[in-house]
Amino acid sequence: MADVRILLSDKTIAQLPAPSEGWYLARDTELKGFFVVIGKRKRTFTVQGDLRRGGKRISSVRVSIGDTNEITTRTARATAKEYLGRISQGQHPKAPQKGAMPADVAAEVTAASAGVTLRQAWERYLEAHLVRKNRSEKTISGYRDHVERIFAEWLDGPLGELGADPASVAKKHDDVTKENGPYIANGAMRTLRAIYNHARKTNKRLPPDNPADAVDWNEEKRRDTGMGVSDLNGWFSELAALDNPVRREFHLFTLLSGSRPAALQAVKPNQIDFRRRTLHVPRPKGGSKRAFDIPLSREMVRSLVRAIRFGRAMYPAQAREWIFPADSASGHIAETKEDRSELSKWGNDLRQTFRTVATAAGVSEIDAKLLMNHAMPGVNAGYITRHKLLEDHLRHQQQKISSAVFAALGTSRVQHQVLGAWLGRGSSPQTRTASEVDVGRSPSSRQIVDRYAREALGSRPLTSELSDQAA
Repeated sequence: MADVRILLSDKTIAQLPAPSEGWYLARDTELKGFFVVIGKRKRTFTVQGDLRRGGKRISSVRVSIGDTNEITTRTARATAKEYLGRISQGQHPKAPQKGAMPADVAAEVTAASAGVTLRQAWERYLEAHLVRKNRSEKTISGYRDHVERIFAEWLDGPLGELGADPASVAKKHDDVTKENGPYIANGAMRTLRAIYNHARKTNKRLPPDNPADAVDWNEEKRRDTGMGVSDLNGWFSELAALDNPVRREFHLFTLLSGSRPAALQAVKPNQIDFRRRTLHVPRPKGGSKRAFDIPLSREMVRSLVRAIRFGRAMYPAQAREWIFPADSASGHIAETKEDRSELSKWGNDLRQTFRTVATAAGVSEIDAKLLMNHAMPGVNAGYITRHKLLEDHLRHQQQKISSAVFAALGTSRVQHQVLGAWLGRGSSPQTRTASEVDVGRSPSSRQIVDRYAREALGSRPLTSELSDQAA
């Protein structure tokens, strides 16, 4: 949202809408330099002014006063006047009074105050470290959220002031932990630490100690949300009940491949090699240098073919470019979350499940890591040539995992009507497709799917292509 100008009061602040993303400023029409930073969950009274010495502007200072839920506008306005008065006199509003700071530290703060701002350091880090090194859009978006939302009040302040005042950074970590949770707080501080270290390479006047080192890091536990083999039967019943068959196949393929959902969202039909039975992922986590091929089991081939057919029936324009199309700005599935009451496990839950089932199926740890495109630890593992194992050994291991997943269904494919219509013997892609596109709503849906299949693959129906590749 765009910034607004209003007379700030408790009532007008409460009436301001929360932004759908990011943050915006509500500037006071009465007191210049006094405003509220409006975020999704938090609203903070803030002041900003130019720090001058000898009539020359040294830097812009932005300082938070407090949360709008904790102090009144009247109190915040009085504090703002005091802070702005100190700034006009060339003093940082939160700096200790004379004599409270050793001369060498004061000199360091003064020197650092004339240096780079957090915004400038972030822009350079973004261009030189993230964009230039081909980091993914999702990674960049995470960094941007930390800097522009969590650290909004510090953006235009000198980075050196944070370096000279690590206590304020530690307090910020505590505040973010309470308001946004321990994982976001830790992640934001890692971002700040990286930006500060990068900025100091070209700004030696910054204090040498990284202010993020003052943080007492929150404990982070590995999420343990994967399913065991015994849980799969119930999960498949939930999945079969999803209305959208493209999303259904997306979740199934995520489970069968063990891949990160973000890497699968943007895969394209031309990245499937049916003859080699592989799916190429050009930009996984880590960027193009981590590109890899996923070996496809028979069940994975069937899932991909179903996804292509359903996509052509439901989203014909988008399906020309994407395997998992959707009516979204990008043209493919952009949001992979489901209501937990409808589908209990999705996303990285399925990645953990893949690893769990792989162990139960007797697949070695190294093979599972290779299938999931994990970095291989140790010197000896670095000598493994992945593509030499791909079309024989790794595909065999992939098939063992897929077979273990479907073996967990037992007789459900016969006894469960909806599940049987989707995956049952004689009712998979070859013969029962109409119910998968729109159960009971479109009697001609199978003809629509077959028509798009013929157009895409020539005179051969998609079922022939599937039979050849899954045999």
